[in-house]
Amino acid sequence: MPATALDQATAMIEKAWGRPIEALESIAVRSPSDDPLLRSAMHIRSALVVTDNAVAVHQNRLHALTRPGRVPAFYDLERITGSAADLRVAQAESRTSLQAISHVIEARESAATADRAPAARLAQAAVARSGHAPRALGQSPDQSAPSAAPGRSVAALRPHR
Repeated sequence: MPATALDQATAMIEKAWGRPIEALESIAVRSPSDDPLLRSAMHIRSALVVTDNAVAVHQNRLHALTRPGRVPAFYDLERITGSAADLRVAQAESRTSLQAISHVIEARESAATADRAPAARLAQAAVARSGHAPRALGQSPDQSAPSAAPGRSVAALRPHR
């Protein structure tokens, strides 16, 4: 049996947050302000439960109306057409929900990357500055720069003319 949209959404959420869906449901309900993106993804998933059930109902109805060996009556044609249209709408809603969950996960990943970016840039800048620290005259590149004496300014260390 192919995976339903609900199965796909569950797998996407579990992969993004690294926990089983039952634990994530508990976290989303217990402390929604701790992770608003998780709360959003779980809210979309709960709407998907309804849509997924609608898809199953419409599919079952179509199968019953068009089962092999059965010739639909004239009045069944409108029911078949209506059920097919309702099925297409429910499937479109499911795809939209999956896409919305995907966007929430992308936003979470972007936020995580943005939170790390300043720290990474600061670390790179510190490494770059440490590599360009001035050396004392006559000091070889292997030796570290001497620490400044406490209380003395840089101007006091310069030779006077």
